[in-house]
Amino acid sequence: MVTMPALLSAALLLLLLPGTLTRIYNSELEFSPIDLVVENSLENTPRMTYSTQVAYRGILLGAMERLKASNTNFTFNYTMNENYGPYLESVNGVAGNDTDHTYWELLVKTHDGKIIRPDVGIGCYIPRTNEEIILKFTKW
Repeated sequence: MVTMPALLSAALLLLLLPGTLTRIYNSELEFSPIDLVVENSLENTPRMTYSTQVAYRGILLGAMERLKASNTNFTFNYTMNENYGPYLESVNGVAGNDTDHTYWELLVKTHDGKIIRPDVGIGCYIPRTNEEIILKFTKW
């Protein structure tokens, strides 16, 4: 059971953190720019770079949906896995294939130029401002 002093302490803490509730509840109003790069390492096609925005503390999937809605040259499809979340199946009409051992790999170019492989997918990754997100079609 929560006591009155505990509730008051929690309320006081929120008051001491200016903008906390405002930032959480108005997160859809705050956006940061990111670049999304589509790269096909198996075919001789040029890299495509798209600029989009991600909501404050928003996930990559939301930024991708926003890009898809605003740019007809960018498309993607995913399936929902009940255990692991969204699985990226295709980008711009190119789909991964178990027989060919192909898939879309999620990479991130950090601010210091390193390319990393996040330990989460498009449904959990939270991009940072001006980050370069790379969707790379490759083999396993």
